[in-house]
Amino acid sequence: MIQPTIGFIVYGVHKDGLLDPMGKPFIDESILAAAKRQLIAAGVQLVEYPVVVATKEEAKVALRQMKRDEKVDAVILFSGTWVWAANMVAAIREYAATGKGVLVWTHPGSQGWRPVGGLVLHGGLLEIGVPHKFVYGEVEASETIASIVSFAQAAHLKSMLNLSTMGTFGGRGMGQTCGAADPSQWMRMFGVDIDSRDTTEVIRTAEQIPPEEIKQLGPRLKQLFGSVPPENVVNERSIRLYLALKQIVERERFDFYTIQSFPGLADDYSATCFAQSMMLEDGYGTSTLGDFNTALTVFLLTKLSEERVYYGDLQHIDKKTNEIKIIGDGACPPSLASKLGPAGFAEHGIPTEGGAGGLSVKLVCKAGEGVLARLGRVNGEFTMVLVRASIFEPSKDQLQQRLQECNIPFWPHGFVTAHCDIEALLQNWTNEYACLGYGKHLYAAMADFCDLTGIRTVLL
Repeated sequence: MIQPTIGFIVYGVHKDGLLDPMGKPFIDESILAAAKRQLIAAGVQLVEYPVVVATKEEAKVALRQMKRDEKVDAVILFSGTWVWAANMVAAIREYAATGKGVLVWTHPGSQGWRPVGGLVLHGGLLEIGVPHKFVYGEVEASETIASIVSFAQAAHLKSMLNLSTMGTFGGRGMGQTCGAADPSQWMRMFGVDIDSRDTTEVIRTAEQIPPEEIKQLGPRLKQLFGSVPPENVVNERSIRLYLALKQIVERERFDFYTIQSFPGLADDYSATCFAQSMMLEDGYGTSTLGDFNTALTVFLLTKLSEERVYYGDLQHIDKKTNEIKIIGDGACPPSLASKLGPAGFAEHGIPTEGGAGGLSVKLVCKAGEGVLARLGRVNGEFTMVLVRASIFEPSKDQLQQRLQECNIPFWPHGFVTAHCDIEALLQNWTNEYACLGYGKHLYAAMADFCDLTGIRTVLL
């Protein structure tokens, strides 16, 4: 899980111990200390600026220091007391041109005139068009800290994507119209370079994996699945494919990737189900079918969550109960297995989608709270649909019946209750895939990321 780094700047004209007419300092040092303490406790690294900023020169020096610091993902401008907005906005504008985040935070209270300083700066930035987040909330309030942390995480994700490389193996899978990428748009929006490789390189690398490397994987497979798969050509190729993909991704320094899977690779060598499951388990953002939008969604959720991410088909949606079944074609990180039983091995099992066959993973996703997310494009514009969701496990006496409903019971199943208007979800969803992330905090952080990068959000 990521740990963002935030610059912390206090501003206000009446500083350096200046007392108000009642004999109290305008800037309350105990509030500043509590604000920083709460952020650090929430997992944010702070770069504290030692001077309370009031003048144009002070603002220029402070913001340029944060601008030059590569570790800083965003800056918090904390309202110590009131301020002349004109002394601040030019320096903030210059800093914001880097793409780093700006957050103005005001702790409520009449003493110190903090709301005045917060609102005048917020209004000034709105006036000149500087993107920022305005937070008006107490430093000890959990919802305040959560709002700031989600923004910090989003800013860190934006920084991570900038100058990153996404790999793509092969071309478009299964004739997907949704999920294709415009490399120029990805560079303009995210700073991501898309680099392609043919799947022949994957096959060639897989065949060169030494037998001892395959054997070395045995203990980890026993830990994740409770056993190793039977020794045969099909299963060995699945394992070789995983090791080859990991080798190439690390060698080429791909930050995340997508793979065509079929037609092509799954017909000529092996289905990618097992390989993709293990790459997800290893924490890589990835997708099948050359679906760039799913890959980026998985990358974001993986970086934000303490659990691994599952992507699969929205295989069935019950409009009466808001229940959704997510069933992927054999790819799911095994650590998501529920109390109903550990992850197991299965076969891909669909000859029209990969005649070579291959290992797949069978499991039922464990219970928890999280989100369903989907990045897509509508008429060329990026959108992100976000839905709060509860993952549940069917009762043992109903399990077999529920697994057999789709007639492919050996593929991974996620049983989800979506907390939204299902009809709105259906009308706004942009693909058959859903990305399932665990953690209530994911919803706000993903929304903040979209605000920072210019993605239109559909919050359901």
